[in-house]
Amino acid sequence: MNSPVTILFSSLVIFFITTASSASVGGNETDYLALLQLKSMITHDPYEALSSWNVSIHFCDWSGVLCGKRHRRVIDLVLESQGLQGSLSPHVGNLSFLRGFSLSNNSFQGMIPHELGRLSRLRALNLGFNKFIGDIPANLSCCLNIKRLGLHYNKLVGSIPKELSFLSKLTFISVDGNKLTGGIPPVLGNITSMEVFSAPENPLGGSIPDTLGNWKNLSEFDCGDCKLYGTIPHFFYNLSLLTTFSLAKNQLTGSFPLAVGAMLPYLVYLQLWGNQLTGPLPPWISNCSKLEHLEVSSNNFSGKLAIDFGKLKDIQVISLGNNIYGFGEADDMRFIDTLKNCSKLKMLLLNNCKLQGVLPPSIGNLSDNLSNLDLRRNNLYGNLPSSIGNLVGLTTLNLPENRFTGKIPSTMGKLQNLQEAYLYMNWFSGPIPDAIGNLSSLITLDLGSNRFEWHIPSSMGNCHNLLELQLNDNKLSGRIPTQLLQLSSLTIALNLSQNNLFGSVPTEVGDLKMLTSLDLSNNNLSGNIPTSLGSCTSLSFLSLKGNLFQGIVPSSLSSMRGVSALDLSHNNFSGHIPGFLERFLLLEYVDLSFNDFEGEVPVTGVFSNVSAFSVLGNSRLCGGLAELGLPKCKETGKHKKRFPLFIIVILVASTLFTILCFAYAWCKKRKGEPSQSSRDEHFMKVSYSQLLKATNGFSQANLIGQGGFSSVYKGILDHDDKFVAVKVIHLQNRGAHKSFIAECEAWRSIRHRNLLKIITSCSSVDFQGNDFKALVYEFMPNGSLHDWLHSAASTLRLNFLQRINILVDVASALDYLHNHCLPTIVHCDLKPTNILLDDDMVAHVGDFGLARFVGINSNQNSTSGIRGTIGYAPPEYGVGSEMTSSGDVYSYGILLLEVMTGKRPTDNIFNEGLSLHKFAQMALSDHVTDVIDDDLLNFLQEEDIATKCTEAKAKKIEECLASVVKIGVSCSVDSPAQRMNIEKVVHELQHILDMLQNI
Repeated sequence: MNSPVTILFSSLVIFFITTASSASVGGNETDYLALLQLKSMITHDPYEALSSWNVSIHFCDWSGVLCGKRHRRVIDLVLESQGLQGSLSPHVGNLSFLRGFSLSNNSFQGMIPHELGRLSRLRALNLGFNKFIGDIPANLSCCLNIKRLGLHYNKLVGSIPKELSFLSKLTFISVDGNKLTGGIPPVLGNITSMEVFSAPENPLGGSIPDTLGNWKNLSEFDCGDCKLYGTIPHFFYNLSLLTTFSLAKNQLTGSFPLAVGAMLPYLVYLQLWGNQLTGPLPPWISNCSKLEHLEVSSNNFSGKLAIDFGKLKDIQVISLGNNIYGFGEADDMRFIDTLKNCSKLKMLLLNNCKLQGVLPPSIGNLSDNLSNLDLRRNNLYGNLPSSIGNLVGLTTLNLPENRFTGKIPSTMGKLQNLQEAYLYMNWFSGPIPDAIGNLSSLITLDLGSNRFEWHIPSSMGNCHNLLELQLNDNKLSGRIPTQLLQLSSLTIALNLSQNNLFGSVPTEVGDLKMLTSLDLSNNNLSGNIPTSLGSCTSLSFLSLKGNLFQGIVPSSLSSMRGVSALDLSHNNFSGHIPGFLERFLLLEYVDLSFNDFEGEVPVTGVFSNVSAFSVLGNSRLCGGLAELGLPKCKETGKHKKRFPLFIIVILVASTLFTILCFAYAWCKKRKGEPSQSSRDEHFMKVSYSQLLKATNGFSQANLIGQGGFSSVYKGILDHDDKFVAVKVIHLQNRGAHKSFIAECEAWRSIRHRNLLKIITSCSSVDFQGNDFKALVYEFMPNGSLHDWLHSAASTLRLNFLQRINILVDVASALDYLHNHCLPTIVHCDLKPTNILLDDDMVAHVGDFGLARFVGINSNQNSTSGIRGTIGYAPPEYGVGSEMTSSGDVYSYGILLLEVMTGKRPTDNIFNEGLSLHKFAQMALSDHVTDVIDDDLLNFLQEEDIATKCTEAKAKKIEECLASVVKIGVSCSVDSPAQRMNIEKVVHELQHILDMLQNI
């Protein structure tokens, strides 16, 4: 039996619990319990959005909860963009007073609970950008007061429930980006209050019901990429409130009505591209005075362009490409004259429209905001007007596959923002203007298949951002300018083929270390292949075909292990076929035909497949595969017998010894060498829409980092199932564009196992026509060093070996940037958030947005602008000194001390003259363990207990701790000249690491 004392104690406990519960519930226990049930099914709350959801305060004061003043019942529940994971509790249906409910931008999974149908007072439901599956609950039709329903970008299947037609107050429905089928239910036309219907990126199918004509208040209708067919019902053109009309990428047929009058006065977006629409574009489009986006490309529209664009003062995007507007008349391009008042125009896309005639000089009257002009694949002829130089906002100029003649006007040199220029397959002639060298932003220049003469201007060496240059199939002569070959930015392609270039290839070709494709074929180049060409270790395509080259193929080319196609045919090369070609694992085709090679043809590697190589026209070759039909090679065995056996033994032994020495040296240095895999991979191309999809609409749930210039999102690209990190640049922030250029410039020049691996970049526009720039990196699953040092999660703890390995990795990366890059690169923003960790806890240095090149382009070292991060930037930067490698060493020293002490340099304890440097320095003279991170000390104590650590071992560990801290102090002294050299840092840390592993 229970004693009276026990009974009394139990009663008191129940009393206090009941009292506390009453205090937090306030009598509305149903809402309180429903919220607790909702919280119980959330499995991950990274931002601690629900940390206030506890008994200590009334639930009406919980984060995201809003209660009514009279009844103290939950009326709004908003938990947007909190990174929440889990499923949605059915008990949410018990919040009977709920009017607004939003879980947008999270990672909720599972089915949408049918119990939501109980919420009769609900006015707005937003479950967009989650991972809900299954059907849309039909009993949402019981929420008769609902006005806004957002279910976009989930994984919902089935059809749009017909029962939604009972929601007579519904004004907004968004189901974008799901997997819904079954067409648009005609009964939805009964919802006469509808204002916004958005369902793009669903395989709905079917035609557009005529019953939707009852939506007299409709302002936005978007069913792009929905597999719709049939015609566009004419009632749409009578909806006077319509602002957005998007039916892009469907299978619609039919034509525009020609006599609509002054309808659609508020239309802003007209997006019908990617259908099968026919007929002319009607003149009444001119009356849509608010129109900003006219996108009707890739249809079967025809007829003369009769739109008076002069009336469209707000037009930003005109996309009419892949239709037929040209009739071979002289005034095909006269409509350009009407664009002079369109001061907001950003994009004019008229590609593949069969337009004929000359490009009028009025092209120069277009908006300064025009960034993209696309007239490719038409029948335009005559000279390119010099007024093209007035379009100072151009970033992309697309004029290929026309019949332009004459010279390129030198006024093109005024286009300082031009990044891509495509003028190939025209009839341009004369010299390439020197003014091209003024285009400092140029990334791609393609002048191929024209009639250019004279020499390649050396001024092209000023285009320091150039990634790709195509000058093939012209009449250029003279020598290859050394300035061109010194453009280390060239990483994609340099194509000078099919010209009349002569002379030898300058040794400066070796400066193109990151170049992927080099084509010098079909010229009159002569001499030997320069040995420096072997420095182009990123080449995957090399063609020297059809020249006058001679001599042997230099052994230095053996370093080009990533080459997949090699063409040396039709020259005068001699000597043996290089044996290293057999060892090129990625080599898919090699053409050595019509030279003077001699000796035996190899039979391994690429030479094991007769269709993968050609050796025709080399009369002194023998052996090889039987299919070649070459004579057998002569026996040389008799001569070999003359060598005494002991000489052969000595030669073999010495060779093996040399190989072993090289292997040992390579193993000792492999951490400091660039990863070969990173050299061999090629950049893919990604678009804004691909990145939007990969990151679930750049959702907050996928946000993994944020800074002043960018936000970083986790995502998965379509072609792969591996995660990537997408760094979206905040171009609206001052300095962000410069940061993007700096980072691109840096990544073109560097490859190292301890540098973050870039996959590709994206320079495009978003769906609103705004500039969009992003970088795509390999995803680092273990996050940043900052996370491991300062996270509250108990699972994120680093032991001593892990910390030293990370410090060695970062120092090795700096050693590479400072001492093994040409030119030297200064990172300028080294800190724990920029150190990322892969699956194996190997550290990778990232974020080169503030990087500087030392020794070139001196204006990069301007004394203005951002100079690192407070606490990590060296003191000399604060007084305007140049960025130097010793500045990086200072930042590294601070980072090292942070790794060892667990304290940020901006910690509150560092005031009144005390800094992280002084804090660590003072401990060196007494007891270093006083400043070591508690987590690290706990690890060491746990190891002591587990291994019964001896006093000698403990002393050695303490010596190691002191040695590491001493390095950090030496690196972070105020005087740049007194800071430790980064090469010595690597050596010292490696020595400490060896000691630790031997304890």
